[in-house]
Amino acid sequence: QVQLVESGGGLVQPGGSLRLSCVASGFTFSIYGMSWYRQAQGKERELVAGITSVYGSTNYADSVKGRFTISRDNAKNTVYLQMNSLLPEDTAVYYCSARRVERHSESRYWGQGTQVTVSV
Repeated sequence: QVQLVESGGGLVQPGGSLRLSCVASGFTFSIYGMSWYRQAQGKERELVAGITSVYGSTNYADSVKGRFTISRDNAKNTVYLQMNSLLPEDTAVYYCSARRVERHSESRYWGQGTQVTVSV
């Protein structure tokens, strides 16, 4: 079955770094666009970063530009989110997502999330 398993979250001080990983299985990873979303307590889920399937083009939320980097390794069915210069407002549950849009249908998968807490 389809699985997206995130790891790498934890507690870090402001200014620190974390690297999230998401390992995919059960579908053809290389043809799916991959994204990281986050949801802070009491807030809606928001897109953090995305990377396309074919060319690996990336996009970022304004709040993380210059601090976060998304990348993928299709040989390992894994997408990463390198997070630097972390701020308290980056505290959230981070979710990995896979998406593919075909002619008349869309496939979307979600991971279970990993908690990131930025605090002294």
